Amino acid sequence: MATSLEQRLAFFAAAPRQHLLRQIQRGIEKESLRADQDGILAQTDHPAAFGSALTHPSITTDFSEALLEFITPVSNSIDDTLNELDAIHRFAVSELGDETIWNASMPCRLGEDDDAIPVARFGSSNTATMKTRYRMGLGHRYGRKMQTIAGIHYNFSLPKSVWEELHAAENSELPLKTYITNNYFGMIRNFRRYAWLLIYLFGAAPAVSRCFLNGKPHQLQPLGKYTLYGPHSTSLRMGDLGYQSDAQKNLHICYNHIDFYVETLKGAITTSHSDYESIPSGEQLSSGLLQIENEFYSPIRPKRVTDSGEIPLGALRRGGVEYIEVRCIDVNPMLPVGINAEQIRFIDAFLLYCLYKDSPPCDDDHNAEISSNLLSVVNRGREPGLELSQDGSPRTLAAWAEGLIGDIGRIAGQLDAVHSTDAYSQSCQAQLAKVHDVSLTPSAQIVAELEQRDDGYYHYAMEQSLQHAKVFRDRGLSAEETQRFAAMREASVAAQASVEAEQQDESFDEYLSRFYMQYQDL
Repeated sequence: MATSLEQRLAFFAAAPRQHLLRQIQRGIEKESLRADQDGILAQTDHPAAFGSALTHPSITTDFSEALLEFITPVSNSIDDTLNELDAIHRFAVSELGDETIWNASMPCRLGEDDDAIPVARFGSSNTATMKTRYRMGLGHRYGRKMQTIAGIHYNFSLPKSVWEELHAAENSELPLKTYITNNYFGMIRNFRRYAWLLIYLFGAAPAVSRCFLNGKPHQLQPLGKYTLYGPHSTSLRMGDLGYQSDAQKNLHICYNHIDFYVETLKGAITTSHSDYESIPSGEQLSSGLLQIENEFYSPIRPKRVTDSGEIPLGALRRGGVEYIEVRCIDVNPMLPVGINAEQIRFIDAFLLYCLYKDSPPCDDDHNAEISSNLLSVVNRGREPGLELSQDGSPRTLAAWAEGLIGDIGRIAGQLDAVHSTDAYSQSCQAQLAKVHDVSLTPSAQIVAELEQRDDGYYHYAMEQSLQHAKVFRDRGLSAEETQRFAAMREASVAAQASVEAEQQDESFDEYLSRFYMQYQDL
């Protein structure tokens, strides 16, 4: 049954249930390029001191051998999550020598040759070969430079115990698994309606070095000799320069029901796309519009932890949605680990708002409006008087944002009460201040800094990255942390060797065929 914002607020406000809000579970995946001492993309292998990129629980690579990904465990404590992310940074810096963690979403200096960007390698197992071949396919389809853009993925969930109490209180006749999945899809639909607010408040990628575009057509303006920017842009990463593709623009994924979602994604994976049929078979996984689910570039995804060898859509079919992955968060170059507790508190309250609020199904018109609003804020979010479209009617960004933050603030008040703090409400006030004064947004602060400099985006981001690295290096690691990372390194190397031994008797073609056969059984 449909629920209202007031009903969910009342549910979590009841004294016996307030503690449920302490059980929010979160995890962070933060991407960062490795750059050499001249700020050029590192050409070195993934450091052996980190362990195996295939099996390490905290340190891996994304597209490129030089694109680190730091992963925190699932936790219900914001402080624990950020402390672990901080520890991973301190460990990484201690092992990088002259290299630097590039702490920004838009990349460091890149050469003219796209193929000079090294694709990540994970060893000799079939699992490793699949990961590398998938990345080679991405390079052919979208260009390797696009794949050097970094971001933060924020994973969010409520534990089963919370869902059980909601399920009982709302007298739902649905099986619990279906009830949970339907609620997560409702959250996703609302997130997509309002994601532009997060882009405005936290977008931190308004500019990029000229070398990223290398003469390709664009709509950006010069800012000095070496930098291109959008005068009112917030997050170039989320626009046409980032994770977008012409082919995917015609891909209409439906979030109204898990069955629709699975079927539309399955079709994109199992149907050959003419644009990709000329790519050598050994340099991509398939000629489908999507090679696998991960290739679908969306600001948010429904997720479930997969069993060994299981496809993500198969995991969703089997167990329903387990958590959601928010993918539209930029790495803020002004923050040591790219994100802070104030931002996380607001994101948590925002996501709960998306869960509390009734979420009607979307049709093609709604989806077009959602996409248009997002791109308007990406490209022109700081433009004075900018108007968006709300249910077909114009509404200024400022007025809409004020209303949303007001409602989100009510949820922040509940979170304050259960945590005996006022930090959640303070976070909402800080975001409201950005609506009233655009100069407080990260994108405006970065542009203001660049306008005062002659040396451009690259030097600005390099300075920020070096300053953060010095702080990490000076603070160092405790003896316990040193031992813990050493143990993870050794365990990951042993785990990779085990995977390679287990898979040596099956050819890669057999492995890949068996993988894709799972889509026929959905």
